[in-house]
Amino acid sequence: MTEADRIKYLRIALLLVGLIFTFGIYPLTIIWPSGWSWHMGQSDYLQMILGIYATLGVFLMVASRKPLAYISLIWFTVWSSVVHAAIMAVQSFVNPMHRGHLLGDVPALLVVAAALALLTPRGVTEQHA
Repeated sequence: MTEADRIKYLRIALLLVGLIFTFGIYPLTIIWPSGWSWHMGQSDYLQMILGIYATLGVFLMVASRKPLAYISLIWFTVWSSVVHAAIMAVQSFVNPMHRGHLLGDVPALLVVAAALALLTPRGVTEQHA
C-alpha cells in the first residue's frame, strides 16, 4: 500500500470511528446492553463514558481532515482502546455477568486500535505534518 493510500484509508477510518464514538455507542447500550453497557439503566457511569467517547469521536472526525497533524491523538486512541479493552476483558472474566462484553465492546475496541495502528504512518511526528 502506498503512503497516499494509507493516509486515504486512515482518513476514512478516523471518520468512521469518530462517527461511531459520537453517535453509535449510546444506541448500542440500548440495543445490546449485555455487550455494551456496564450498568443497567441510566447510570452516572454510562453518562460519563458516553461523554468521553463522544468528545473523542468529535476530535477524531476533525483529525480525519488532516491525520498527520493529529498523530498523538491517533496514538492515544490506539493505546487507550487497548488498555480499556484489556481492563474490560479481565473484569468480564472475573464477573460472569459481564461476559457479554467479550463479544461486544472488548473486541470492538481492539478492532479500532488495530485498524488505526495499521493505517497510521510510522516515523511521522506532528512537527513534520
